[in-house]
Amino acid sequence: MKNRTIKDYGLIMLKGIGMGAADVVPGVSGGTIAFISGIYEELVDSIKSINLLSLKLFFTFRWKEFWRSINGNFLLSLALGIGISVFSLAKVITGLLTDYPILVWAFFFGLVLASTWIVVQDVTQWNLKIIVSFIAGAAVAFYITIATPAETTNAYWFIFLCGVIAICAMILPGISGSFILVLLGKYFFIMDAVKSLKISVLLIFLCGAIIGITTFSHILSYALHRFRNVTIAVLSGFMLGSLNKVWPWKKVVESYTDRHGVEKALVETNILPDQFLWQAIALALLGFVIVYCLEKLSKGQRTRQS
Repeated sequence: MKNRTIKDYGLIMLKGIGMGAADVVPGVSGGTIAFISGIYEELVDSIKSINLLSLKLFFTFRWKEFWRSINGNFLLSLALGIGISVFSLAKVITGLLTDYPILVWAFFFGLVLASTWIVVQDVTQWNLKIIVSFIAGAAVAFYITIATPAETTNAYWFIFLCGVIAICAMILPGISGSFILVLLGKYFFIMDAVKSLKISVLLIFLCGAIIGITTFSHILSYALHRFRNVTIAVLSGFMLGSLNKVWPWKKVVESYTDRHGVEKALVETNILPDQFLWQAIALALLGFVIVYCLEKLSKGQRTRQS
């Protein structure tokens, strides 16, 4: 566990708030925010450390050693930020997506585009295998963005499964856990549970998420440490492919009416810009600049710590 000040943990919590805000939006990944803010590998390794060995420390009441072994201060600060963001911004962001969809998507388009550009620079050596990995990652993410949402059950076992699958996507840069929930037919169901605090649904979903992330983090950590360039190429490809989902101008192909009588889009297709062009360009540039500045700040912080 790194030696950090209260200010450092406050900054980590702010990064968590950014991750939570991104995870609320279908099409934007909290993993992207973790990557550009310089905490991605530490996050994956910290989650990976929650294993049988660390759990043995917990259940034998060696809680101080357990907390140190899982990088507890880091995970707690990040989790607090994500929690604050999800519960405070869920209603705001879903409302903005309903009232100002082009402007919101434009901002996130710039954010994801900048993230792709920054992450791809982390590949230290390019060859045919790396290029194919990048293209494969982009193709998979693109396919996910055009897949049609399904009609699914509200049974607890399926909510648990949604938690397992969505959290794995949320930790991957470029693949949105929220959009995976859309494809599984459970995005608005889970968002409604968050806004109305349906504890039983949230607990079942959270249990699935915990099982999913602790299992998947081992695979991801192994890939990052053993096949770093290939893994980074795939992840940056995911980001590039996901741009299809965050394209600001869309036409509704299929919609549904929620329990409040409000019509919401279920399936959309991208169209050429037809309104708010200059405002959208300005917001996309703002998103790009914010990511660029975050990356520079994070790089400076990593340099000071090393």
